[in-house]
Amino acid sequence: MSSAWLLPEHVADVLPSQARHIEELRRALLDVARSYGCELVMPPLIEHLDALLSGTGQALNLRTFKLVDQLSGRTLGVRADTTPQVARIDAHLLNRKGVTRLCYCGPVLHTRPANLHATREPLQFGAEIYGHAGLEADLEVLDMALDGLVRVGMTAVTLDLGDSRIVRALVNAAQLSSDAVPHLITALAAKDASAVRNLTHACEPTLSLALQSLLKLYGPLEALDDAARILPHLPLIQSALGDIRNLAAHIQRAHPGVTVGVDLADVGGYAYYSGARFAVYTPGSSSALLRGGRYDEVGAVFGRNRPAVGFSLDLKELAALLPTHQGTAAIRAPWSSDPALRSAVRELRQQGQTVVCILPGHEHEGEEFACDRELVSRDGQWRVQAIAS
Repeated sequence: MSSAWLLPEHVADVLPSQARHIEELRRALLDVARSYGCELVMPPLIEHLDALLSGTGQALNLRTFKLVDQLSGRTLGVRADTTPQVARIDAHLLNRKGVTRLCYCGPVLHTRPANLHATREPLQFGAEIYGHAGLEADLEVLDMALDGLVRVGMTAVTLDLGDSRIVRALVNAAQLSSDAVPHLITALAAKDASAVRNLTHACEPTLSLALQSLLKLYGPLEALDDAARILPHLPLIQSALGDIRNLAAHIQRAHPGVTVGVDLADVGGYAYYSGARFAVYTPGSSSALLRGGRYDEVGAVFGRNRPAVGFSLDLKELAALLPTHQGTAAIRAPWSSDPALRSAVRELRQQGQTVVCILPGHEHEGEEFACDRELVSRDGQWRVQAIAS
């Protein structure tokens, strides 16, 4: 018999200290996005299922909770990713001709956790640029992502660059059956060399070897030289390698503290990304902290297939990797109906100060706010003074 206060697996309450920490991160990242010209949008938590799964492939379908709308009888989904919703907003509600920069922050829900310790209710923050096909938009999104991490104190990061066009070009040239492609993508994601070899043994030998070589084309930027030598000179591959080099050069100039590498076999979201892609890693986590890239097909289902590039991260995961700040410095005040005291408290709060009024019988509470000052009455006036150690 389950207890009423037990939550589902991989779902947890966020308690005051951590909630404050997450909120501080949210505000900082939204400020960075705003400084780049991003406008905040707030899509609904539930939506018609076909809209939520637009252009995202089977993987997102398996991660999405479904329910039946009691009003219409249609199947709804609880969003597992916010990007399709933002694409819908760009395509139908805003419908602008030029560049649109949007950002968002809100909960998503997953049917299964991403890993053993992951939550099924991430708090997803993201930013996206619509309407520009050039590499300039990719560079801006990368800058925004890295600037945001620096703003919140995440400085020791590694950036891995890749491009979905490389695998796509090889798969198309190899003329694999539609049934074999998902298995190959799974094998590449798991870096399973024997499975990749078995799945491509019937292909033209140079293409089979190229697909197998992807598993070794990761690490420092020198791997791009190996890729240029080993991979076929297909137009999509040459374009992809050139874009990766340009992105890497820009990041090394603009963010010298970031370690830049490549992973040409990174196929996460294969059905989703259409060009350059990236992942950010940090010490203390084996999975990517932040992912992004170009996904020009995301708006196709809404009848407006235009360029799109962006990134997203889980604020809960980010908060767990960053040290929690000490409690917010605050002013302690006694509880009293004295008009002068009430006026002093109100004025301090209007100035942006946190004032914790200690209710009768609770004089030893309020530690969450680390009160370092107090309101005391002196010469008929209420004054702020430091609390003696």
